Amino acid sequence: MRTIKDLMSRDVQVISPDATIAEAARCMRDGNFGMMPVGENDRMIGSISDRDIAVRAVADGRGGDAKVRDVMSDGIRWAYEDEPIKRAVAIMGEHQIRRLPIVSREKRLVGIVALADLAVKETKKAPAAEALCEISEPA
Repeated sequence: MRTIKDLMSRDVQVISPDATIAEAARCMRDGNFGMMPVGENDRMIGSISDRDIAVRAVADGRGGDAKVRDVMSDGIRWAYEDEPIKRAVAIMGEHQIRRLPIVSREKRLVGIVALADLAVKETKKAPAAEALCEISEPA
């Protein structure tokens, strides 16, 4: 049985809630990813995505010096690296998210699974299709 760790991207960067959205955007651009977990006091407290920056900051007229904490999505969903891929699909579908942080059993951040990982790395396309259908449902 394939597990989440077989698909996840291991290069994960965490950003402080006190960083600016310009810093977050540069990290996303340079790393070619669209979401970063937000960490404070060694805990994930939320996430910031390229969409958060566009919709919650730019659309409201905030500048690049706005703080991550002011536009991030509070709370965070995650899965364990040793769980079956279906678990990631279920969480992503239920909460309509495209990127899911992955933690070790010690609850240390070890990776991220994106919808694209399910589509590209998984030999069976059914998990990606299932996740996409649930993610795309109107809230």
